[in-house]
Parts: sequence; structure tokens; C-alpha cells
Amino acid sequence: MSRIRIGQIDHITCIPVYHALEEGLLISDIELVKGQPSQLNNMFFNGELDITPLSSIEYARHANECIILPNLSISTDGRSANIFFFSQLPPTELESKTIAITTSCATSVVQLRILFEHFYHVEVKMVNAAPDLDAMLAATDGALLIGDDAMRAYQQVLNTDRDLIVTDLGEAWKDFTKQKMVYAVWVAHAALAQTAPYIVEKIANLLYESNLTGWAQREALLDKARRRSGLPLEVVDHYLDILHQEFGEEEQKALLTYFDYAYKSGIIDERVKLNIY
Repeated sequence: MSRIRIGQIDHITCIPVYHALEEGLLISDIELVKGQPSQLNNMFFNGELDITPLSSIEYARHANECIILPNLSISTDGRSANIFFFSQLPPTELESKTIAITTSCATSVVQLRILFEHFYHVEVKMVNAAPDLDAMLAATDGALLIGDDAMRAYQQVLNTDRDLIVTDLGEAWKDFTKQKMVYAVWVAHAALAQTAPYIVEKIANLLYESNLTGWAQREALLDKARRRSGLPLEVVDHYLDILHQEFGEEEQKALLTYFDYAYKSGIIDERVKLNIY
């Protein structure tokens, strides 16, 4: 079989998981493919990736085609520090307004839609836009950004003392549900798990070991994250403090809660079960 192709989200969020693999600290015969979450989602379902971190909402839409790898997720327990909604008015005052949403991620867009419908009780119009805060706010009344783009935009707002309301979606979700939020899980094709389960198990163990190895080298993670993002060291340090990558019972319960609200909002057609390897 050819080398296993593994997706890698091109944000500092995933540096702990992939650092050891990038630096050759673990022996593996794999190919890492970087991209934005939405790109990796498409590549996975087009058969261009064997295993990838997949946006949670895309798992819900394709649950029969995937199997979730254990022990890994991209999650928050309250503040996310990298998923922000920027607006001049509080979210509760945006009735009938238009907001711009990043095309980089699917899960956060659905999360924001759920928050507007079930938490803020406000109806808004969402339009897709490139991740540029100034351009987004020049054309609409609010802007959703994720990942390194969101972190850089937030620093810009702070440094210029710009009069904007910044809502951290992880924090808002915690206020709403009292639970964590799971933005992505690592998945393999269900067909691969059926025909070559030893490969799925091998990669699952490799990624988990790589994550543990990465966190054991925090200074190296900080340096790499700072260089790649251009963010100040103290910002990156704080972000790593609050980053969650577990996938235990609490995260699984939280993910099902997210799916439940997506179902209530008519975003997915049926309730979802977790198929974990």
C-alpha cells in the first residue's frame, strides 16, 4: 500500500499533534498534507486523504463514511482564544443584519448559527467572505474568523483600540450549553478501517504518541507557533494553556450536544451517533 496521507490543519492549533512527526522524532512512513479545515474536509471526501482532522459538522453529515480515531480532538472548555465574532453591536442587537462568515471552517459557522437561533434569539443573514476583518466589516455588520486569522485580527483590534465587540465563540458556547465544544475530530475512511484495521490502529497510536511527545517539548512548540503565526510569544503561550485535544467522555457528550442543536436547527437531517475506532 502507498504511503498514508494525513491531513494537517495549517493553524497553530495542530502544532502539538504534528510537531514530533515534522521534526522526525518518530519513525513513520506517512505523508502530511497541510490545508485549511474546509480544504482538508473536501480532500478527505474526494479520496485525497486517508486520515484527517475533520470538522465536526462534516462528520455529522458523513458519519456512515467515517470512523473516529480515539484520544484526539480540537476542543475548548470555555474560551477558545482563536474563534471570534467581531461586531459593532452586541449579538443580541443584530436582528435582520448581515454578517460575514469565514470560508475556512464549517463547524464554527454552524456553531454561530446555533448561538444566534437558540441563545441570542436573533435572525441574521450570513454571507461567505475571505478572512479579512476590515473588508468583512466594511460590507457587513459582523465578521466570524477562526484560527490564526482570528488571533491576528484580535491583536489588531487590541493594538488599535478599535471600538468593536469581540465574542469568543467557545466562551459563548460554554455560557449557552455549560459544556465543552468540539470543533474537529480525527477520522479515517470507514472502508479503510474495514479492509486495513491494522493501519488505522497504527496511525491512531502514532498521532497520539506524537501529541504526547509534542506537549513534552513545550518550548519548541512555542517557538514554532510564534514563528508560523507571527503572534507575540505571550499570546501563543496563553493559547497553548487553554488548548484542549482530549476526546474523552466529556468531549463526546459535548459533541453530541452540538449535533443535537444542529439537528434542531435543520442543519443535519438526523441525529448522529459516534463511531469511534
